[in-house]
Amino acid sequence: MIPHEEKQTVKWYLLISYILLIGYDVFYYYIRPKYLVTDHQSKIGFPSNTWYLTYIVLLILLPIAFYLIKANKQYWIKYVFLISYLSVSFMADFIFYYGNSKDYTSGNVVEVFLILSLPLFLNTKYFWVVTLGVTLKYIFLGVTLNEPYVVVPIVLVVILSIMSFFLLVRFQGYVRAISTSYDNQLEGIVKGVIATLELKDPYTRGHSERVANYALLLGKEIGKLTKEQQKSFYYACLLHDIGKVNIPDQILMKAGKLTDEEFDIIKTHPVVGADAVKNVEGIKDSICVILSHHERWDGKGYPEQLKGEEIPLLARIAAIADAFDAMTSSRSYREAMPVEEAYRRIIEGQGSQFDPQLVEVFKIVYPEWIKFHEKYPWTKKWEMLKEVGS
Repeated sequence: MIPHEEKQTVKWYLLISYILLIGYDVFYYYIRPKYLVTDHQSKIGFPSNTWYLTYIVLLILLPIAFYLIKANKQYWIKYVFLISYLSVSFMADFIFYYGNSKDYTSGNVVEVFLILSLPLFLNTKYFWVVTLGVTLKYIFLGVTLNEPYVVVPIVLVVILSIMSFFLLVRFQGYVRAISTSYDNQLEGIVKGVIATLELKDPYTRGHSERVANYALLLGKEIGKLTKEQQKSFYYACLLHDIGKVNIPDQILMKAGKLTDEEFDIIKTHPVVGADAVKNVEGIKDSICVILSHHERWDGKGYPEQLKGEEIPLLARIAAIADAFDAMTSSRSYREAMPVEEAYRRIIEGQGSQFDPQLVEVFKIVYPEWIKFHEKYPWTKKWEMLKEVGS
């Protein structure tokens, strides 16, 4: 699920869960015995203090959820809420009914909501965690309380889970179809833009594709990018030089050394490029690649003279890939240098031009870069990488 959509879904999920939980308990323990039940022995209020434990835990969860959202880790909120709710509800039931002669009654509308809302997250793993979690809760209660009645809620959980699973599968199918269609459209647009840029500067033909492949290999080795992030990163790398369409041809294709004034014009292309695609879905989350791929670790880069970890991670990855390909491909003002020389210069730039930790990762993926470099069809029209996010 897209991070923004996940965040919105989690917020509504928590809000509805809290409303249902509070509303159900208010109705069952306050309104029902006062207005709807003729049994005068029914008392108003929670049957024991253990019920308050649920509300204490759920109150503590609010700042935790807020922190996870701020940290962009909203993915974990639903798991934290589920585990906390099932744990405290199990303890409340066990403490109240253990050794109590009252007939066991169970179930809460929140558990019904937990199961029926599963398709909203499009997550098969979470489906099984919820289904098995709720089922195991009643199995443990049945065993510890020696209560056969728990078969009733277990059967209800199974029926609701089957319904929810069919909806989940259908929703996942629809989302895959929409995602594939969108990816194909975005791929076509990116191809068109890059082809236009390469017509303007034929010496950079294939540069964007090679940089994107090098960067993706390095990004995968780090292991911090999800499949969706890899895809967005790859497209952003393809478009990292899009701002050069705004550079006059006589400067972009100049065979000699650029003047200071001409180089100042060249240095405008990251800002121009980032501004051009800032609202494009599928790329805007990786816009830092376009804006900051010429920043340096020592703060002497451009356009913002960012330093060290002020430079976004994705831009630091792209910077190494961009520099390597720039050195190993021919330009209007020089021939390509050997890959061994480019490797040496990347190593020399460790801690000055490039992130020192990423250079260590570069050493690991360098053999893969060489394989790609040797197999690249330098005289053929390039094709999009098909393994993005695989």
